[in-house]
Amino acid sequence: MYGGDEVSAIVIDLGSHTCKAGYAGEDAPKAVFPSVVGSIDQMEVDDSANAEKNSGSAVEAKNNAEKPKGNRKLYVGSQNLGFRRDHMEVLSPMKDGIVADWDLVDSIWDHAFRECLLIDPKEHPMLLAEPSSNNQQQRERAAELMFEKYKVPALFLAKNAELFLVQVLTSFASGRATSLVVDSGGGSITVAPVHDGYVFQKAVLSSPIGGEFLTDCLMKSLESKGITIKPRYAFNRKEIRPGVFQTVDVDFPNTTESYKLYSQRVIASDIKECVCRAPDTPYDETAYSNIPMTPYELPDGQTIEIGADRFKIPDLLFNPSLAQMIPGMESFAETAPSVRGLPQMVIESINKCDVDIRRELFSSILLAGGTASMQQLKERLEKDLLEESPQAARVKVLAGGNATERRFSFGLGSGEPGARTTQGWAHTGGMGGVVAHLYVMLCLGSPRSPKALIDLQIMFLNMFDVITDICGALIMTNLCVLHRYEEHGASYIQRKCP
Repeated sequence: MYGGDEVSAIVIDLGSHTCKAGYAGEDAPKAVFPSVVGSIDQMEVDDSANAEKNSGSAVEAKNNAEKPKGNRKLYVGSQNLGFRRDHMEVLSPMKDGIVADWDLVDSIWDHAFRECLLIDPKEHPMLLAEPSSNNQQQRERAAELMFEKYKVPALFLAKNAELFLVQVLTSFASGRATSLVVDSGGGSITVAPVHDGYVFQKAVLSSPIGGEFLTDCLMKSLESKGITIKPRYAFNRKEIRPGVFQTVDVDFPNTTESYKLYSQRVIASDIKECVCRAPDTPYDETAYSNIPMTPYELPDGQTIEIGADRFKIPDLLFNPSLAQMIPGMESFAETAPSVRGLPQMVIESINKCDVDIRRELFSSILLAGGTASMQQLKERLEKDLLEESPQAARVKVLAGGNATERRFSFGLGSGEPGARTTQGWAHTGGMGGVVAHLYVMLCLGSPRSPKALIDLQIMFLNMFDVITDICGALIMTNLCVLHRYEEHGASYIQRKCP
């Protein structure tokens, strides 16, 4: 209890495609919105005039997510990005999975706190999910922003692979804290071995073949067949008589190319999720040339037929060189030789680990991320690994029971996560354990003896319901994390969040 109220930890996962935020202990994130930001340069455009012209006073009055940053005005969230504005560029704060623009990150976090969760960050401990390959400079910058601007009382940075492994331990009843996590996100795929709850940094591998790359390949392939995806803002569609619609094109000359591309990607991504599935065998142009066509109705009423692309696009995850066969993707030919397929990344990552744990890693390969929800991906990966892995290895690929679990598997959901102590794992039954985790990892400053650690684990197991109620209050009233950050500086985060 803090000030008479219950206090929950906040979990935020800023990915290359979406940002997910919510309360620890809930089944799904409270807020899921794009991790790109609309930006209008106020030096070039009179923003107030454009706002009056494009949106009107009623819409503008509700537009609370506009955040001026220097000479530019930023628009965050699905609704703000869904409304076209003159001269609005769509920018991503991420580049190759790493934050490149902290002003954009700041606006995204602020939107999550103020507009989505409706909280004051000063009153909640914070858990940030970070890429497994995140460097020290990025971690310190995140801590600096959280402590100095948002004044959070406690902070923990947890790698995506660790959070996902925590979530699935109870779900699959594996009883092991050693697994290989394959995180298939929008911007990249990351393969990270986790042993006893900690990521092996030396064996972390990444590939640029993420969900957005597959979407771009699908768009190029459709364009080569004469199929043009019209953004939703580019036409008006009205019913002229029952069952008959008329579509009228609308021209907005001041629309930026980045916003047009963003709007087309939203539609192409939905096409990919609806009709695409991983093929059972490596894609062959001849074998799939006569595959039955699958219809899809575009927002403008046009119905398109998708055939071999249903299988060709997902197979890029296993054979990236296929991208060179897609018209418009010739530029990828320069980097294609160095990009590995998913099975090769898994085997290479495992071979970089100690021999003693390789068999255990092969038997516990966990799929996470939005791209992992693609149909038949789990079965195809397991089949390819069985063919390419050593004979003694028992390959087992595990995935969430449904697409929602895989998409939101960053530590919020489904009631599986456990709490990690300073020396090991204490398996518990709810996300409130992460709050206990925050307290143990951050607020207990002095080292504990082995006996004290064992006692702590037993306490977690036997008194978890009580702990989850009071740990948030212990963090809030102690404030040792914020105090020690002020004393030691940003480098303190490296000591407390290994």
